[in-house]
Amino acid sequence: MATAPAGGRRSSRRGTWQDGTVNSAGESQRPGTPITLFEAVGGEPTFRKLVDEFYAGVATDPLLRPMYPEEDLGPAADRLALFLMQYWGGPHTYSEQRGHPRLRMRHAGFRIGAAERDAWLHHMRRSVDRLDLPPEIAAAFWDYLERAAYFMVNVMEDPAAGA
Repeated sequence: MATAPAGGRRSSRRGTWQDGTVNSAGESQRPGTPITLFEAVGGEPTFRKLVDEFYAGVATDPLLRPMYPEEDLGPAADRLALFLMQYWGGPHTYSEQRGHPRLRMRHAGFRIGAAERDAWLHHMRRSVDRLDLPPEIAAAFWDYLERAAYFMVNVMEDPAAGA
């Protein structure tokens, strides 16, 4: 079971580690058996619920839906669920099936600007909120998702150009 790495970096949220581990008290330095965030939120069913809710929004989003070439969003949902589960300390199925995540490379063929990022975050925020997670865990989870969304932007727009 993974524990906070020696010299590991803490996120801005107290008690959370970038490797996805927290202890049973939700803090990194308190006594208790270290568990992953994956385990703390209920494992695979929670991540599947998150992703199913997210893709229900994507399915009707006029900006995001065209970015998914497959008619069925099921394979994309499965990939996202496997990735998130692995990132937060669950099984390594994603890497076993697809190799290193290489998120920016895998998304390089898609135009991702501020509008796409914000639409993605809108659906993800709604999905995270529906999980009704403990506040500290929800904050750590959201912190990662928000940073990841900003990292994926590959089109810089000039705000003055639209005026």
